[in-house]
Amino acid sequence: MENKEERVQSLNLEVKVPSFFRCPISLDVMRSPVSLCTGVTYDRSSIQRWLESGKKTCPATNQPLPSTDLIPNLTLRRLIQLWSATADSVANSALNNHRHVAVNIVRDIRSSSDPSPLLRRLADFFLDADNDVFEKNAIVGCAAAAVSSVLIQNAGQIETLRAAAKALAVILATDCIEENNKKVAISYLISHLSASVSALLSILKDGKTVESSADAARILCAILLSSDSNSKVSIAEKSDLIPELIRLIRQEKMHRDSIDAGIDCLTAICGVRGAKFRMVKEGIVPAVVKVMKAEAVMAPASTTEKAIRLLEAASGIAEGRSEICKAAEECLGAVLRWMMKVGKEGMEAAVVVLWSVCYRFRDQRAVEAVKAENGGVMKILLLMQSNCSPAVRQMSGDLLKIFRVNTKGCLAGYDTKTTHIMPF
Repeated sequence: MENKEERVQSLNLEVKVPSFFRCPISLDVMRSPVSLCTGVTYDRSSIQRWLESGKKTCPATNQPLPSTDLIPNLTLRRLIQLWSATADSVANSALNNHRHVAVNIVRDIRSSSDPSPLLRRLADFFLDADNDVFEKNAIVGCAAAAVSSVLIQNAGQIETLRAAAKALAVILATDCIEENNKKVAISYLISHLSASVSALLSILKDGKTVESSADAARILCAILLSSDSNSKVSIAEKSDLIPELIRLIRQEKMHRDSIDAGIDCLTAICGVRGAKFRMVKEGIVPAVVKVMKAEAVMAPASTTEKAIRLLEAASGIAEGRSEICKAAEECLGAVLRWMMKVGKEGMEAAVVVLWSVCYRFRDQRAVEAVKAENGGVMKILLLMQSNCSPAVRQMSGDLLKIFRVNTKGCLAGYDTKTTHIMPF
């Protein structure tokens, strides 16, 4: 918990701490001021540590100490207590003012005919690091309910929808908001699922700003992650949802936030029956290939890992494998280049993609693409010898048989500049 001085300073209040209230050693406000024979006053705990370390001088003057007796400075202690009480009163008043400001914003949102400016002010309240964490958590429930109400009751008013989505996205992305409070924030939307998804889809389809589209996708992802299987199905079956999410990650001018938000949403629904087929039909394969080929600043390893997992989902159906093989050199080359740079789930997903098209589908274009990638086959061998799951190890072995690789580490009959490679 913050002490009184910190609470005052965290609110940027013009309350100055008198310099003689601070201990010369710790520089903190003294709790138990005591004076040495040199006349200098210190906080008792600080000067005791100094003396117990074996030092026999006054820290401030460096004078030798003929006596180490500590004399309580009762006058200064009383002054500090009076100042502290005043500072605490100011801090509490400021905290209450901040709470009242936020509560008033929420109240006015509910009754305003044009809530957009108030929604932006509410977003700023949660974004402001100077505002108290406890106050943010205290009002997040009623704030989220008010914003959600605006979102589902203002269909067609796109500016209002954008402002509401921004406020909700900020609440969900703010680290200091407790997870339980975030669940409360999203529960209202889930209880009005059809209207909520329709409003968010309106923002995605409008597409006027990348930021607003990303906000809508983040909220959709939060809804999906908190929904049961039936709700996920009803969301995934929205006819325009998958095309809009793919457009979000495939846009000409790439944007990191929109890529992350779009991929997260697609990952959350790819397990829904029929969703894989619709994703493939709408172009998920070229979309994720574009992500994997992007610069690391735009698509870091964490994002690329999710992109590979979407390819894994696509490779689970014939239509998806066919699309991967159409662009085998580009697609599988990107998978192999990233395979050893992502986490364990991403590496294993990459093997599933390669196994699906090279071993199960037996597509010669895929086999040739893997052979053409420098070091691609050796990566499969290395992964097989790593701490992967038994199923992935079996798939890796199947792949190595196709490429006629000795699992002890030697390549046989494989055209490469290196005739004998030992990975370990």
